[in-house]
Amino acid sequence: MKYRAIQALAERYPVAVMCQLFRVSRSSYYAWRNRPPSMREMANRVLLREIRLVHAEVNGIYGHRRIHAELVAQGFACGRHRVGRLMRQGGLKVRSRKRWRPVPVSQHLLPVAPNRLERQFDASGMNQRWVSDMTYIRTDEGWLYLAVVLDLYSRAVVGWAMHHRMQQELVHAALTMAVARRKPVREVLLHSDRGNQYCAFDYQMLLKRHGMVPSHSRAGNCWDNAAMESFFRSLKAERVYLTRYRSHDEARADIFDYIRFYNHRRRHSTLDYLAPVEFERQHSALSA
Repeated sequence: MKYRAIQALAERYPVAVMCQLFRVSRSSYYAWRNRPPSMREMANRVLLREIRLVHAEVNGIYGHRRIHAELVAQGFACGRHRVGRLMRQGGLKVRSRKRWRPVPVSQHLLPVAPNRLERQFDASGMNQRWVSDMTYIRTDEGWLYLAVVLDLYSRAVVGWAMHHRMQQELVHAALTMAVARRKPVREVLLHSDRGNQYCAFDYQMLLKRHGMVPSHSRAGNCWDNAAMESFFRSLKAERVYLTRYRSHDEARADIFDYIRFYNHRRRHSTLDYLAPVEFERQHSALSA
């Protein structure tokens, strides 16, 4: 470590003075500098190169845990702490994120379903428990509204819809896509907040038509839908807050790209650092 410090500062300070300061001999320092790299150092260089590739592929949003999981999946034998140490040495950091705050629920006089989910954010199989919510994305053309349906079994996004107006059809379209893609054969519990879009009579009729049981969060309690809030936080912190959208179409394309990345590539800590699609594939194979 002393030799590396001297080497890093050699262009700013005399080597002789620094060797005296660190209490090492100049001959030992020059012998170390001219010595060929060890096998460990060469392996670290290769590993750091792969870390940089993964870090660039995910646009800098992965920390050392997810990068370690990605490297292990690619066949590299390395420890998590080693990856973290090399990232620090290489100056690789997670891109800065804004703090995301949930939006308070709206007030209305529509009937509200009981909280049947009761913060049980897991499921033993696909199409048992879904959660849904809406959020908004800033663009230069104005707000773009996004409705999402998430399967709690794998945290996969199974349905979504976007529009520049917050209208009732938005949540209908997201649910219709989820049903068309997943084709549930049993009763599904669908949890959401108590916004008027989710409590409206036509939306409740849509749930009934598809054999779904509604569940609503308590008033002003975002933690009752924490899994959905977590997805929106990831979306905004890892993509939206790092991007300026000049149009609604540009935002739609980028959000679709993130959803595809989230389902197929992004490693989820709840799933033992597997992507949702890979998690479903592995568990379906085990069940078969």
